[in-house]
Parts: sequence; structure tokens; C-alpha cells
Amino acid sequence: MQSVLASSPARARHAARKLAAANASHQTLTLDAGDGIRLQGVLSAPQNHLSDALVLLLHGWEGSAESSYIRAAAARLLQEGHRVFRLNFRDHGDTHHLNQGIFHSGRIAEVVAATSDLLARLEVQRLAVAGWSLGGNFALRLGLAARAARLPLTAIAAICPAIDPARTMETMEAGLPLYLRYFEHKWRRSLAKKRKLFPERHDFDDTVLKLRMRPLTRYFAEHHTDYGSLENYFDAYNIAGERLSALPVTADILMAADDPIVPVADFHAIAHLPSLRVELAEYGGHCGFLLDWQMNGYAEHWLAARFATLLQNPPPS
Repeated sequence: MQSVLASSPARARHAARKLAAANASHQTLTLDAGDGIRLQGVLSAPQNHLSDALVLLLHGWEGSAESSYIRAAAARLLQEGHRVFRLNFRDHGDTHHLNQGIFHSGRIAEVVAATSDLLARLEVQRLAVAGWSLGGNFALRLGLAARAARLPLTAIAAICPAIDPARTMETMEAGLPLYLRYFEHKWRRSLAKKRKLFPERHDFDDTVLKLRMRPLTRYFAEHHTDYGSLENYFDAYNIAGERLSALPVTADILMAADDPIVPVADFHAIAHLPSLRVELAEYGGHCGFLLDWQMNGYAEHWLAARFATLLQNPPPS
């Protein structure tokens, strides 16, 4: 119920109302992500904003900067006084036209480059990043890349992050068909849109688009990435084991024991790392964490609490 209601029209209306009431300015920006790649997102700032900090929000797979959970979180953070940027990954939101190549989960380098461009434009001195599901995976990998990219990262928060992609695929295949069909439908629609925009670049036919999730992922891993195989592709964005021990700052992770997509065993397997602060809720589904029938969410309060120090004056250099 949590997982389904989190994507319901009622939750969408709640998030839209909260964001509209935040008394903030909103501006769409197109960012340089290197090698001619462009990513787009929405910069939101509360009235009379003076902080040198920014919160970067990363949506999940086939979500967007306008997803309910992103809007609800942005509204709460704006209300607290934060400046927020809601980034669209490649081919998410209405951005399929910006790049010829197809999105895949290994494209962390362009997210890091787009973040660098954004911070330079806005003269950001302190950065916090939060992500949901696959966006949580991206947020944690952005953390791993922060030192090399010289990003002024001070806080990371991930909600139901995808940890081991191969196990996530197995969990969806073994669970209720509802979740797998939901993502299959949205991905097929995205791929069809991409093919229509760039027919000379993408010649896959409808037979390919009718494949189920695993063979469809295998096809694109083998034909539209440099990984060569499904196994190599999954490994490219796997953050299980000791990988997160190299984070430059401590990351907060919120997970639900009843998540139907990310197995809770993956969460337990990394909870011992000193680079992580973990919170496990008994209920919450996948990125749900709804508190009541008014569609208020716990995750937005959780984020605001973890990013509160950003509103303080930065320490003297």
C-alpha cells in the first residue's frame, strides 16, 4: 500500500500543493555535462535566500524532477530555507531530445560533470545531495566521485537506494508482477520516444520493446553500452560490499524492511560500514514512508533534519 500510494494521484496533488505554497522562485536550467551532453533541471530558491549551500535532489528510474517525492521534498526543504536543484537524468522528464544516446545506470560521469557546472554557475560553496531508489544509488556514487571532481560535498542522504542491481532484478522477478510491469511499461514508453526522436541512431524494433525486463535490459547492455554483458553492466553501478567505505563524508540511508524492490538483506549487508548512518523502518514500502491519509511523508522530514546544518554559517576557512 505504501509503495502504490506513493505514486498515486492523491500524493501528486499533495506534493504540487506543498511546492506551490513554498513561496519560492523556480528556474529551468540546462547544464553542460561534458562531451556535448546536456542535462536539465529546476533551480528553486526561497525568498531572500542568502546561503552559499545547495541541495541536489536525484529522482529514481523513470521518475523526474516533477515526481511526487521530489516535489514534496523540495517543498519541505524550501520551507526550511534551502536552495534546491531538482536534476533530471538523461531521458527523464521531458528531456529525451537533449542527447542522442540512451540513458543507462552507468552514466554517473555526466551527473558529476553537470553538478560541477551547476555549482560553478551558482558559486555554491557547500553541497548536499539526496536521492531515491536509483537516484539514491547515484547520490552515493556521486559521493564516491566527489573528491576527484572537487565537489564541496558536505552531506549525502539516500532513500531506499538500489544497492546490488542483480539482486534487485531477482527480487522484482520473484515478487508481485505489479512492480515489474510498472517499470517495463514506463521504460518501453521512454525507449519508443527516443527512437522516434533519433530514428537514424536507434533502429531497435517493436519486437525488442516487447521483451520482458531481464532480456530487455540484457539487449541494451549489450547493444547500447560499452559493458558488453548484463553482468558487467550490473557491476558498473553495484555499491554493495565495501565500496561505500570510501565515501568522503558520512552518508545517511533510510530503508524500509518491507521494501518490495530493494531487498532488506542488501541494507543489512552494508549497515556496518563506518561511512554510513542507517535507519530501518518497519514499514514504508519502496520510497513511500507515508504518515497519514493526507499524504504527508516521513522522508521529507527526515531529509530536512539531516540537512539542517547547511543553514548554519559555514565554518571559517
